[in-house]
Amino acid sequence: MSRIALIAGQGLLAPAVAACLDDPLVYALEGFAPEGLSATPFRLERLVPFLDDLHDRGVSRVVFAGAIRRPRLDPEAFDPRTAQMVPRILMAMQSGDDAALRTVLDIFEENDLTICSISEIAPDLIPAAGVLTGKPGEADRRDMRRAAQILAQIGPLDLGQGAVVAQGLCLALETLPGTAAMLEFAARHADLRPNPKGARGVLFKAPKPGQDLRIDLPTLGPDSVDQAAAAGLAGLAWAAGQVILLDRAEMVRRAQAAGLFLWAVDASEVAQG
Repeated sequence: MSRIALIAGQGLLAPAVAACLDDPLVYALEGFAPEGLSATPFRLERLVPFLDDLHDRGVSRVVFAGAIRRPRLDPEAFDPRTAQMVPRILMAMQSGDDAALRTVLDIFEENDLTICSISEIAPDLIPAAGVLTGKPGEADRRDMRRAAQILAQIGPLDLGQGAVVAQGLCLALETLPGTAAMLEFAARHADLRPNPKGARGVLFKAPKPGQDLRIDLPTLGPDSVDQAAAAGLAGLAWAAGQVILLDRAEMVRRAQAAGLFLWAVDASEVAQG
């Protein structure tokens, strides 16, 4: 009988996806174990034996969920078959996150493993277009479109999946440290808004242009709402159908308490910019 394997990273996403699966086999790259979820560790240096083990256990499908940083590789730990992939793996890791992820997906698929997207496994985590709470104003809509335009332009640089814009000005971009660091930076520089009584600003998240949507989708959660409120923003917006929400009900509750809007933006709305 075919089984599905969950390759779990850090954060709350992997447990949320595991809860949607029937008896999954859960694995984690050594050093990146998920919280609150038991996982069998594996090493990238022994990737081929790991893939063999998946087949031995009847696995034909794999889903990736959670945050993983680039691991440090031990040259002496490679088994002979994985060692043949070293140039390919190192080149991908040096080319950026997107290239590294694409290479990982290619290797899994070359070994007859189907990559499943989280939208297939847990569609309720990815909301369709609509305002979940609050009401974005016209200035907020302009800031959202400006942030979306910025992300579209920096996409080829493989930097990140989020931007904070207030009154048309970019206060912060998401880079390797992640969303929390971006919002903390925006909070420190909130006084750069030209009009202190004007639009407070919007966080917008979306996948990078051309990104493989089966892996590394942008993620927002209750802490993102708190961090956006601390940065003085008016709300959070994201590309509908392409961003994961963790604990949607709690996000709505916190947004309502803080007076923020939550908005899954339809592609046509983004295109108006």
